[in-house]
Amino acid sequence: MFNRKSTARVPFIFATIFLDSLGIGILIPIMPDVIRRFSSDPVFISTYFGYFIASYALMQFVASPTLGSLSDRFGRRPVLLSSLFGAGLDYLIMAFAPNLWILFLGRIISGLTGASFTVASAYMADISDDKNRSANFGLIGAAFGFGFIIGPALGGFAGSYSPQAPFIAAAVLNLLNFFFGLFLLPESLAPELRRKIDLKQLNPFSSLKRVLSPSPLLGLIVVYILLYLAGHVHMSIWTLYTEAKFGWTPSEIGISLAIVGITAAIVQGGLTRVVIPKLGEARSMLLGCFVYMMSYLGYALAPMGWMMYAILIPGSLAGIGVPALQSMITKNTPANQQGELQGSLVGLGSLTAVIAPLMYTWLFATFSAPGSPVQFAGAPYIAAAMISVVSVFIALRSMKKISVS
Repeated sequence: MFNRKSTARVPFIFATIFLDSLGIGILIPIMPDVIRRFSSDPVFISTYFGYFIASYALMQFVASPTLGSLSDRFGRRPVLLSSLFGAGLDYLIMAFAPNLWILFLGRIISGLTGASFTVASAYMADISDDKNRSANFGLIGAAFGFGFIIGPALGGFAGSYSPQAPFIAAAVLNLLNFFFGLFLLPESLAPELRRKIDLKQLNPFSSLKRVLSPSPLLGLIVVYILLYLAGHVHMSIWTLYTEAKFGWTPSEIGISLAIVGITAAIVQGGLTRVVIPKLGEARSMLLGCFVYMMSYLGYALAPMGWMMYAILIPGSLAGIGVPALQSMITKNTPANQQGELQGSLVGLGSLTAVIAPLMYTWLFATFSAPGSPVQFAGAPYIAAAMISVVSVFIALRSMKKISVS
């Protein structure tokens, strides 16, 4: 089923990446309520909330090179369809999980199937040419952004009816896309272009080892890691924090996270094109770090819920920092190493998504537990602010070794 002219290809890929992103966001507002089905201990809930987020990210990191290589060998279509069908069944398993361990296993499987983002991107590359490549890859970013905007809002809305409803909604959407692809999606990779699997390509750590070796760029790559580590504080702790401190409901949490996604999309999709050329990459990156630091301090100290929105909107300006930093790293990397670099940066971002939930939920549990000598629920945001400060000092030192603008 190889057809380069099918009109179903781009809509299907858009939907697939949208659903991958939706799967990340849809469970964030309601996951504490899901875990409460099995325990009422607040420390237990905080800890396992971190485990669920981290396990999803870890499985995506591990599975991405495997699914990518399998699609190089067997074609994109069967891998994509298998991932969607598996995700649909898995969300149903999580909806009706009889115990915490089945729920946890389901989250691991959903992380494995969610790694279809890599294969969907490869499919988009297959069907693109010089005229439409930028536009097609822009759709990938848009699909991911829309998924993360709609996911928390949908999760919060459906979760207000029952903890199972968001899982069922995600299952239905994935299975509908599976049947859409089954009947309408052609293969994008011609048989003569397929290749055997190299076991080295299945190792997600091999390229990371090379990119983290000593070089003039290593300092900026460390800054990249630190900014991603700090930035994951929202996904890791926002639900627990706003629920505990302000009494927000799943619906309120979902709406607030949708606004986070909208402001981030506006800044990264539009404002970066205006601000970075005017300020230059170095100043834009440093400004982003400073705004991150002030925003995290504000979240930690805000005494009332409405203040979170007052901080969130101007704080979104920090979103210019990572694109400026990534541009600086890219500009100082040879053209024949760009593919490995970009893949490694994605891998590093995935690893921070594993570490951050464990770290931030531990801090939250430690400083929010009954009987704790210091009661301060904002401790995770203070940690994120400190990480941002450290990134500034490393960036200032590193920029002396490379070409900056």
